[in-house]
Amino acid sequence: MNKMDLISAVAEHADLPKAKATEVVDAVFSAIEGALKKKDEVRLVGFGSFATAVRKASKGRNPQTGVEIDIPESTSVRFKPGKALKDAVN
Repeated sequence: MNKMDLISAVAEHADLPKAKATEVVDAVFSAIEGALKKKDEVRLVGFGSFATAVRKASKGRNPQTGVEIDIPESTSVRFKPGKALKDAVN
């Protein structure tokens, strides 16, 4: 499912025009993104939680040349599914 499929599903389920459903989906994504930028955790009870995690700087190797390289510290987003979502998928 891609974003357009999600918008269509929301529009159908909530009996909304697609333009309004697009606004709703974009607003939800924007709210999640804004919270994660502030390093807040987003918990959607029954669905799961989104949180940021910092990966420490490390050393790596270029597989083609074998030269050691520095990998800088980076921030990534982690998702942990909730129990209801896990149960629904199983």
